[in-house]
Amino acid sequence: MALTIYYENDAPIEALKGKKVAVIGFGSQGHAHSLNLRDSGIEVAVAELEGTENFKLAQEYGFSPGDVKTAMAGAALVVVTVPDEMQAKVYSEQIGPNLKTGQTLGFCHGFNIHFKYIVPPGDVNVVMIAPKGPGHLVRSEYVKGGGVPCLVAVEKDATGDALATALAWGNGIGGARAGIIQTTYKEETETDLFGEQVVLCGGLTSLIKAGFETLVEAGYQPEIAYFECMHEVKLIVDLMYQGGLSYMRYSISNTAEYGDLTRGSRIITEQTKAEMKKILGEVTSGEFAKEWVEEYKGGLKKFNALYDKDHGCQLEQVGRKLRKMMKWIDSKEA
Repeated sequence: MALTIYYENDAPIEALKGKKVAVIGFGSQGHAHSLNLRDSGIEVAVAELEGTENFKLAQEYGFSPGDVKTAMAGAALVVVTVPDEMQAKVYSEQIGPNLKTGQTLGFCHGFNIHFKYIVPPGDVNVVMIAPKGPGHLVRSEYVKGGGVPCLVAVEKDATGDALATALAWGNGIGGARAGIIQTTYKEETETDLFGEQVVLCGGLTSLIKAGFETLVEAGYQPEIAYFECMHEVKLIVDLMYQGGLSYMRYSISNTAEYGDLTRGSRIITEQTKAEMKKILGEVTSGEFAKEWVEEYKGGLKKFNALYDKDHGCQLEQVGRKLRKMMKWIDSKEA
């Protein structure tokens, strides 16, 4: 696929002007999309469970949250922002029965559509706007006058204007200010899952833990190991974020750069890459999706056990103590 990027002039918000958008869920992405669209002059109806913290939060922001059916009534675009693992149930029980011909169903991640846990009828559009950042960043950048880059995909164009609707949505949340890149549900879903598992979350956390444990087992103070293997990760990632690997290497000492260039490949080896390919295969085949859906339906026993194990590990215990010393980082403890 040739790279296509849409900016504000390519994504006229007029496609949604005078129309209603229903946002299902007022969580991380939901609150950002609701607020940004409203601030862009679009009518927004929020659906959220009464009595929940998100319901109260929506009220605090001036919305009148209600049930899914009420929010969807007369909406041109229905944006689904509830967590992946809950979407199929919410869709089958509440969204699907209330879909009308010609409506556009929008998602922020392709998981349920791509792996067919949700199969919409043929007379509705199915699109995606996936911001490349968490909801709080989508909101804060919009407020500053900027935006977070987004991905756009059209899975089904029943009305002939699905892309125009999706781009107007992306523009309305600020994405067109930074650029909206065209993709497919398949590409977005599979690369997103792979990146989370192999680099951003799974790979990074495992690397940090292994480095910390290696130093502690060799007799070094856990606090020193924490600074070297956890705390300073942000310093390096920020440099990469600003200017890629080259700028990071330009910014660090020659000693650090030489160690990077000569030792990194001894940690991430061909064997590691082979395992990455195996994980990619589990993603593309749907094996991971099936495993995750079954884990959720089974009560998250494995998920909770693994979380609790890491939550109480020495790295986390040391980190909670040290972060109290650093008032400037605004420590967040879960």
